[in-house]
Amino acid sequence: MPTFLPAHNLRRSCPQYAAIALLACTAYRSNAQTPQPAPPLSAVEQKMAATIDAHLAEDRQLLEQMVDINSGTMHLAGVEAVKDILLPKFEALGFQTHWVPMKAGTARAGDLVAEHLCPQGTGHCGKRLLLIGHMDTVFEPESPFQKFEIVPGTDDKVATGPGIADMKGGLVIMLSALRAMKDVGALDQAEIRVVLSGDEERFGAPVELARRDLIEAAKKSDVALEFEPSGRSNGQDTVSLGRRSSTTWHLETTGLSGHSSQIFGPRLGYGAIYEMARILDDFRRELPEDGLTFSPGLILGGATAQANADATGGSATGKANVVAAATMANGDIRTLNNDQTQRVEDKMRKIVAEHLPQTDAKIGFDEGYPAMAATDAGKALLREWSDISVALGLGPVSESGVMTRGAGDIAFAAPYTAGLVGVGMLGEGYHAEGEKGYLDSLSPQAKRNAVLMERLTAVPR
Repeated sequence: MPTFLPAHNLRRSCPQYAAIALLACTAYRSNAQTPQPAPPLSAVEQKMAATIDAHLAEDRQLLEQMVDINSGTMHLAGVEAVKDILLPKFEALGFQTHWVPMKAGTARAGDLVAEHLCPQGTGHCGKRLLLIGHMDTVFEPESPFQKFEIVPGTDDKVATGPGIADMKGGLVIMLSALRAMKDVGALDQAEIRVVLSGDEERFGAPVELARRDLIEAAKKSDVALEFEPSGRSNGQDTVSLGRRSSTTWHLETTGLSGHSSQIFGPRLGYGAIYEMARILDDFRRELPEDGLTFSPGLILGGATAQANADATGGSATGKANVVAAATMANGDIRTLNNDQTQRVEDKMRKIVAEHLPQTDAKIGFDEGYPAMAATDAGKALLREWSDISVALGLGPVSESGVMTRGAGDIAFAAPYTAGLVGVGMLGEGYHAEGEKGYLDSLSPQAKRNAVLMERLTAVPR
């Protein structure tokens, strides 16, 4: 049985062989009949772990400070206030930062971009990393859920607050891991880009502007880490390798109005509401396939139907004895990959086109989040992540299925990079009042990220 010097040790003593060693170790682990022990932590990695623990109290204070700032997506001043806290912290770590305002172009706050470029020139410092996060939450100023609080009876291990896990805890973990790298000199030879959006929870349009900074950074990167909340299943921590898409659809049906006694007849036909019911029921019967969900979230119908400006409600008029002339519905589709998105949209268009007598209908789709499909490169990253976790004494990490997550920004980077989804804080109840974050996950997640990044940035491209 062949033996290999762990790649993260070999790269330091014989950097010219590091890439070969990494590939050999990966292939060997995947083909072995029995699991191999995880490579142990180096002295540098042990020091990073100790640094993270030493700053834990400081990190918790930063988390509370950011959670207490309302940064709902549409509260632009609040998002910028979070940016004002984060920007100098990245600069203190040696990152060049700039703020990209987007109020005029997308009606959103903007992006915080931070770059730590390779001193020898781009591409000469090992794997180029992209760290992805967002500063906004779903809780706007009118929400009653506004403050960080320790959950009673949890031994100071669980806190609640708006966006605590999704994803202000992830931002703290990101900074903690980078600080640990800097303290041991690992940042000196690292090429890392950070893109923090101000509108992940409700991204603006046009998408080519709203996600321009992220896509451009992805094109210059080899690995992306998305610091969204992490998960736990059957007592084991998890990360994901993919994300489903999210596309919004808008359906309108029309019909001839008149006395209800004449419905179904040759003059009035079926009316707009029956046409809407036909289409939605055909969706229910004909569309289902693995990994797909589709849901109408809002319906208005009657003699008139009108949505409000942001499509969160509207008004309808009508009478029980009048055939409905107008109906509208908004919903979403979530798919495993972009081919599935296109296939489902085509099916929906075909169903919509098969009208009941004396009715009409049309459907449109907003450009939304693309899907991120799992890849072999992502699986290799997960194996490395799990090995690191074992070496840290935290136990193995398993994959969380794509159906456990919604859409996310890393999908825009996926065509250009391998990636891991959900390397941030553990928690529960995201997007709901009472959202919780597990404070005892801050240190373990920061350690996993720091060691992974230190190893990746030391492996030649």
